[in-house]
Amino acid sequence: MNLPFKFASFFVASVSTVTIAADPAFPEAHVAQRAGFASKKDTANASQDDSAVMGPVLATLDQVHSGERLILDAVSPTAARFDDLLADRVTGTTHAIDTRLLDLLRALAAAHPGCRIEVVSGYRSPKLNEILRKKGHHVSSHSQHSLGHACDFRIVPPGADLAVDPRAIGREIRALGWNGGVGVYPTKDDWFVHADVGPLRNWTN
Repeated sequence: MNLPFKFASFFVASVSTVTIAADPAFPEAHVAQRAGFASKKDTANASQDDSAVMGPVLATLDQVHSGERLILDAVSPTAARFDDLLADRVTGTTHAIDTRLLDLLRALAAAHPGCRIEVVSGYRSPKLNEILRKKGHHVSSHSQHSLGHACDFRIVPPGADLAVDPRAIGREIRALGWNGGVGVYPTKDDWFVHADVGPLRNWTN
């Protein structure tokens, strides 16, 4: 991995390269009733990246709109599977997602072992971006999401129902040396953190 910020050595040191099978005791991500994708993926076949899991399982990635789940470890998911997970939730369109975002999620998961990372938003097609703008959401017409450069997510500790405060995760991201954008949304309706690979900036909604 080519990590552009200082958590590179921390992450590599924290992950073994021994091939193991998926741990059956690893907690399943909670799946609520959700809708949004043009075509939902088969979550029963999405618990792994269709390959052996390398090293310890760090977390599960849970796409909140489709219910799809993937194991997160040192090598899974692949960049292509991550792109699929972060596909546009209205059109189902995929876009190459900057791999630094996946590296960031791995580093955060290493600090929250066994957590569930709920993916709130990944790639946004121009259609979805316009829909959100018309609904009054604070969405930029030139969003980093539309470039495949951003991810909105929250981290739920094992056994917990409530995700970690987005403001705390935002501080963790900065402590890792992230030099892109970090936005925190600590409200009842928007409880997540935004990270992107664009210019260095911070905001709270």
